[in-house]
Amino acid sequence: MKNAFVINGGKPLKGEIIPQGAKNEALQILSAVLLTSEKITISNIPDIKDVNKLIELLGDMGVTVERLDADTYTFEAANIDLEFFHSEEFKSKGGSLRGSIMIVGPLLARFGKASIPKPGGDKIGRRRLDTHFLGFEKLGARFDYNPEDGFFKVDASDLKGTYILLDEASVTGTANIVMAAVLAKGITTIYNAACEPYLQQLCKMLNRMGAKITGIGSNLLTIEGVTELHGTEHRMLPDMIEIGSFIGLAAMTGSEITIKNVQYKELGIIPDTFRRLGIKLELRGDDIFIPAQEHYEIESFIDGSIMTIADSPWPGFTPDLISIVLVVATQAKGSVLIHQKMFESRLFFVDKLLDMGAQIVLCDPHRATVMGLDKQVQLRGISMTSPDIRAGVSLLIAALSAQGQSTIYNIEQIERGYQHIDERLKALGADITRI
Repeated sequence: MKNAFVINGGKPLKGEIIPQGAKNEALQILSAVLLTSEKITISNIPDIKDVNKLIELLGDMGVTVERLDADTYTFEAANIDLEFFHSEEFKSKGGSLRGSIMIVGPLLARFGKASIPKPGGDKIGRRRLDTHFLGFEKLGARFDYNPEDGFFKVDASDLKGTYILLDEASVTGTANIVMAAVLAKGITTIYNAACEPYLQQLCKMLNRMGAKITGIGSNLLTIEGVTELHGTEHRMLPDMIEIGSFIGLAAMTGSEITIKNVQYKELGIIPDTFRRLGIKLELRGDDIFIPAQEHYEIESFIDGSIMTIADSPWPGFTPDLISIVLVVATQAKGSVLIHQKMFESRLFFVDKLLDMGAQIVLCDPHRATVMGLDKQVQLRGISMTSPDIRAGVSLLIAALSAQGQSTIYNIEQIERGYQHIDERLKALGADITRI
């Protein structure tokens, strides 16, 4: 019997909550420790499965890992065991962790070769890895896939800077290519680069290590190759997906919640997108305060047409919060069209919300129209299974606002992305038990 959460919903919550370190930043930053033999100290690391697996994998490769406290580690990649990458152990560990693709760029840059098992991860449609490999090829890497053992083998003994126009503004793709390019000979230009805050964090950290990257925060990065990088210290940003999730949670449950230390200037369009749903929030210092609200009303566009919320690459609205917005809209006053452009199966949890009494029309795999119930009718608790990380938390929020008892199975999916979520919600007064 796998773990599940049992939730008795319909109670307002109250209190303060601190967002964890950003999961998507962690996977890039942790991979970057492989670029130098010197010690790197990283703090605000989230204690979640995907991140802990990557830290364990670094240890298996020969990185000296020391845990200083709950969220701070030092890493020293002085003695990397290159034979490990051909082992069955690496195949099983690397294959089960989508983030393991991120170690390829640093390994190519520093050692001139890498091998990587075909990756796994979330079921949210085809996540292509072509961007990574095409970028490495342009820098001069040669690789071939062996269908017998399921490994990609890459030779990159002579990486040279070049002009790269990415076929999509992939965050992990950009990060991986940047890490490969910092030690390549000459100048690399990456156009249509992702410009997420997490990627900016990576570039700033690499520059502190001695890299020469300009254009940070734009979609045109210029990287002048250097011969070596050095140690540094780095602190992760708070997780913007958690911050968005907590804003939605507060609105849906009619709760007064303060989200602490949010690094507001790094949140981009996220706060305003929730404001468009009618949610009141105010900035107090660097905390977001959400007052208890009986109702929130979705704005319509200036010409009176129905509000549309769609995801797009940064600085647009992140796809990771589309499922949260959809859930929150079910109890708003008014209607909204949710358009999930970037992944094709992120809306497949809508059936669970329909079972709970929400009014949603799923137009196609990418679009759903939500007719808000304006809290006139509460959602009702049901038994359900979480399909992926973000849908899992959306269902958790729905359950906390619903009348009666809900059970969510497959919570391993939720815990891949959110640390100690049940304990942190309990501290706000939620009735949630792990069974």
